[in-house]
Amino acid sequence: MNRPDRAFGPWLVSPWRRGAVAALAGALPTLAFPAPSWWWFAYVALVPWILMARSAPTGRRAAYDGWFGGFGFILAVHHWLLPSLHVFTVVIAALLGALWAPWGWLVRRFLAGVPSPGRVGAALLVLPSGWLMVELARSWQGLGGPWGLLGSSQWQVEPALRLASVGGVWLLSFLVVAVNVAVAVLVSVRESRMPAVAGLVATAAATSAAWVWSPRPDVDGRMRIAVVQPGVVDGSTSGDKRFAREEALTRELAGQGADLVVWGESSVGFDLADRPDLALRVAALSREVGADILVNVDARRSDRPGIYKSSVLVGPHGATGDRYDKMRLVPFGEYVPARSLLGWATSVGKAAGEDRRQGTEQVVMNVGHGLRVGPMICFESAFPDMSRRLAQDGAEVLVAQSSTSTFQRSWAPEQHASLAALRAAETGRTMVHATLTGVSAVYGPDGERIGSWLGTNTSGATVYDVPLARGVTPYVRFGDWPVHGALLVMAALCVAEGARTFRLRRPAPESLAPPARTTRESPARPGR
Repeated sequence: MNRPDRAFGPWLVSPWRRGAVAALAGALPTLAFPAPSWWWFAYVALVPWILMARSAPTGRRAAYDGWFGGFGFILAVHHWLLPSLHVFTVVIAALLGALWAPWGWLVRRFLAGVPSPGRVGAALLVLPSGWLMVELARSWQGLGGPWGLLGSSQWQVEPALRLASVGGVWLLSFLVVAVNVAVAVLVSVRESRMPAVAGLVATAAATSAAWVWSPRPDVDGRMRIAVVQPGVVDGSTSGDKRFAREEALTRELAGQGADLVVWGESSVGFDLADRPDLALRVAALSREVGADILVNVDARRSDRPGIYKSSVLVGPHGATGDRYDKMRLVPFGEYVPARSLLGWATSVGKAAGEDRRQGTEQVVMNVGHGLRVGPMICFESAFPDMSRRLAQDGAEVLVAQSSTSTFQRSWAPEQHASLAALRAAETGRTMVHATLTGVSAVYGPDGERIGSWLGTNTSGATVYDVPLARGVTPYVRFGDWPVHGALLVMAALCVAEGARTFRLRRPAPESLAPPARTTRESPARPGR
């Protein structure tokens, strides 16, 4: 019989040592994301963390293992924020890490000791559902958004992308966690290996079924879309210098038959209404290359108070009137949550000195040539619901304008670019990820990469011949059904646990039978 309390030896008796090891175990899945991009590692990366939690001597200790592991995961997957937010990154990781405390408790609840086949079967359903609840909670914009969802590590795996078209990144996260649970049981509990193997077989069967039966996007046309990436531009006059470089690069596209030209986030640092000279220069470029130009303005607006980040479409005759104001802002980067309490973050890092203003609705733009595009800005490409809504509203191509210039020499640019592959596969729409300084990339309706990435050392303009698809994927049609299923599983678990606790605490009913006679009682006078 396994002794889970000794699974890691006496060295981990110290709670601080155990916490440190749990944090390291929680950080392991980061290697499955870009830049290392060891996608295969995601299927075993959680095993050490699971083994720690199941070996915990008490439920409270298992919850701490979940908390410390979550801390390690958040800190590792967002490590590139440290130069900007400094110690505040650690504070955020500690707060968000607490979301995994209930998950750690659940691991011990279902896998401690020698779990029965029934408990293992339940664990293969409950533990992935619990993980999805954590991902759902931290996907709220105010908590940083859905960056580093476990399923997004599979962005370059073709069968996984097919699954994403069925259930989105949520389905991928569920299956990846289920595989980790099964592997953890296989390596630690010999007596429970059969249900673990059954879980792996079921996962393989689900993947195969999706591969065979899920509908593929119907490609019925092609368009040529150009991405302009100016590269790093520094200095006090960087706004004007960047615009001049973008102008020169765009001019090189003349005669290449582009149907749309896309500039990156904050590519124009001035409101075009305040700088009509810039608006005229962009319109002249549009006439020269024969295509509308989607720029991104990061400036104080002249027609309303505040600073906005906006996708603005400019045609041969000037701004077309199509404009999208960014709706989901980056916490601390573009606004400070509860600034009256957390405003001190601006003194220890590069938090926003003034809050940007939010837009109110998503927009689908007609860019000419019969092409309708749905713009997103920066980390909005991490939100599956935004790209899904644009596809429902008729967008044939998704465009994300981004800038990761602050994190140029980190893993962030590659991580951000990879998200576009998931959004393309989920919606069955080509997605263009255009940045100022790299990485820029384009993905087809199946999530496959089109052409080459424009890396962080590149300054140039590239035209991509992209397919257009107009079908509806199961994910666009049915939405976040894996999350809804996980919610039902967790609700059923809460009911079952509540009933179990009630049975254990309810006093035993008093016996209604008469007391038995003893040898000292008199038959004539009972009780004597």
